[in-house]
Amino acid sequence: MSDLPRTLVCASQHELDVRKSRFLAQAAPVESRQQAQAFMDHVSDPAATHNCWAWRIGSDYRFNDDGEPGGTAGRPILQAIESQGIDRVVVVVTRWYGGIKLGAGGLARAYGGTAAECLRLAEQRPIIDMTRIATRCSFAELELFKARLAELDAEIEQGLYEADGVALQIRLPSTRLDEARVRIADMSRGRSQVIVLD
Repeated sequence: MSDLPRTLVCASQHELDVRKSRFLAQAAPVESRQQAQAFMDHVSDPAATHNCWAWRIGSDYRFNDDGEPGGTAGRPILQAIESQGIDRVVVVVTRWYGGIKLGAGGLARAYGGTAAECLRLAEQRPIIDMTRIATRCSFAELELFKARLAELDAEIEQGLYEADGVALQIRLPSTRLDEARVRIADMSRGRSQVIVLD
């Protein structure tokens, strides 16, 4: 499991004071650039000197220095994300200027270091790609379906009772899809079809 990419379980934050400037890193798991933008809008402090950020979702990423010298804030935050192998995450580092200039190297260390420590301290979980499928079973087969599919880490999201049986919507790890197809065919003696929804 350790070679799987990871994301955060929930939002996290870490604060650091560097030569009278205050740096606050706030990170959260995200699934889309819209979620990343919403988090950045929510946690950015208009009264702060700078709200610098970076996010990565798969091969897509963005970063912003928010007025700091080029390459001293957004890129070090992104490097903190990448160096820890974290994906589907956004990090905002807010700075309140304390009157002492830090220089380019000092800024990069402060932004990158605050972001890295925030991510290091956050609870993380492996990213497991999931697939939704639909299938049907008879009323008599329902409990068997539930028990056998649970062994594949599948979750029945919806069960719609109809006159001739139950229409199921199931979410399971993408890597278990082929096993689920075989198992459903066996349990229904070939009567139940599997339709991949996403």
